[in-house]
Amino acid sequence: MTQLYFASPLFNEMELAFNQKVANELRQAMPSLNIFLPQEQAEINDKQSYADSRMIARLDTEAVLASDIVLAVLDGQIIDPGVASEIGVAYQAGIPIIGLFSDSRQQGADNPQKIEALKEVAESQFAYANLYTVGLIKLNGKVVSHSSDIAPAIEEILNKN
Repeated sequence: MTQLYFASPLFNEMELAFNQKVANELRQAMPSLNIFLPQEQAEINDKQSYADSRMIARLDTEAVLASDIVLAVLDGQIIDPGVASEIGVAYQAGIPIIGLFSDSRQQGADNPQKIEALKEVAESQFAYANLYTVGLIKLNGKVVSHSSDIAPAIEEILNKN
């Protein structure tokens, strides 16, 4: 069974619901995939309970290192710091990573007005993701722009290895 670590922010209803939706879709599409979704780990992520930084770091790092592949959600104003850390751990361990960057502002790359706006300070019409973090993903994986592209990307990476 292939082990996938699902790295994503998990701090509000929207994030929790999205993570669960994607995990459920992947479980349905790929029954041989065992998904470690941190929000399902009550021992450290039940926000009514207590887990200190060492407990969280230890459990999540062990889970990343036990994985065959990492799925990292890159969406948000910035890449979530915990997700960026998990990407770094996976990269250093040689674990392939799929990044999901679904920000709709990346559309219109051929729109001349959007390209021209790049010349004006603070007028970019495009989303930004930290290039170092994205680079770590691309060195040993790939970035996709829609959740429907995740399962095919997993298959592609697993077939390479």
